[in-house]
Amino acid sequence: METKTKQFMIVGLIIAILIAVLAPFLASTNPDGLESTAEKILNPGVEEEAIIESPMPDYIIPSLGEDPISGAIAIVIGVIIVFGLSYGLGYLLKKKKQ
Repeated sequence: METKTKQFMIVGLIIAILIAVLAPFLASTNPDGLESTAEKILNPGVEEEAIIESPMPDYIIPSLGEDPISGAIAIVIGVIIVFGLSYGLGYLLKKKKQ
């Protein structure tokens, strides 16, 4: 991989992590448009329980509580997971072409 490509990926990852750390402290406490609309139109008879429980529901780590720091950690973990999966997929697809 070229040096410029590595630098670009590292800078992008750093920016994504900075946004992830700041997001919980800057986010609104009001529900977003989709969530608000869903709350208004959902039929009360519809079961709201998930089939599979999320490991980090509502962008928090349950064992750390509903603190913004918990949210920042959860989002950083998500950024790292998505980056790793994307990088791995790109590596595999590049290998197949060569």
